[in-house]
Amino acid sequence: MDDRTLLELAAKAAGVDYDKTDSCHVGLWYVSAGGWWNPLTDDGDALRLAVNLGIDVMVGDGTKFVTTRSQITYSINEYTYMQDKYVATRRAIVRAAAEIGKEST
Repeated sequence: MDDRTLLELAAKAAGVDYDKTDSCHVGLWYVSAGGWWNPLTDDGDALRLAVNLGIDVMVGDGTKFVTTRSQITYSINEYTYMQDKYVATRRAIVRAAAEIGKEST
């Protein structure tokens, strides 16, 4: 699944009203807030997404994973090629949120 699809499904889960006609930007234009929304790159957006959806974030030394309230678990160890644990954690949050978005269709 590409980043745009992940963001759109996560936005659906979180109720983010975004401009569906804009396909040029990596993030989504958040209509009600009047700014870009991209929890893949923005710590604040990722934290708000996790809190709003009830996503538990647990990061450990050897085992790193995100568990959603729907009990969908993603290991962020699959992102070991990324040296940045914050990037990996944001991506895991968005992937979990996207799964919640899929379930709501």
